[in-house]
Amino acid sequence: MGMDAIDRKLVELLQADATLPIAELASRVNLSQTPCWKRVQRLKEEGVIRAQVALCDARKLGVGTTVFVAVRTNQHTEEWARRFVQTVCDIPEVVEAYRMSGETDYLLRIVVSDIDDYDRVYKHLIRAVPLFDVSSSFAMEQIKYSTALPVR
Repeated sequence: MGMDAIDRKLVELLQADATLPIAELASRVNLSQTPCWKRVQRLKEEGVIRAQVALCDARKLGVGTTVFVAVRTNQHTEEWARRFVQTVCDIPEVVEAYRMSGETDYLLRIVVSDIDDYDRVYKHLIRAVPLFDVSSSFAMEQIKYSTALPVR
């Protein structure tokens, strides 16, 4: 879809604060409220804006430990992949999962309360799907975190 400067500014503003009222958005992009609302609706309909959510504090929810898990498999069948994807999607502590190129087949970001909690998730994962190698790295410090995508 073609986005002009106003669309891009709206996306930037909404990524920073999705609770901004239409009146405030309209003011910041120099539009009246109705055209601004229509643009936001179009951005949603076209899938540019996929969802509007609340970002929560992981520590306050008791899941302040982040674990990056590199998974390698020696099984590259559709059935195995389906089972792995379903398993990963069913584990709420897995908040991100990617199929990778290179030596690692899958990369997971898992949030848990502590090492024991991670061990519980790990055991669930290895019981559900046969894996060749699992390598876990615990994040020591979060340097940067953003859900905002660059808008060009």
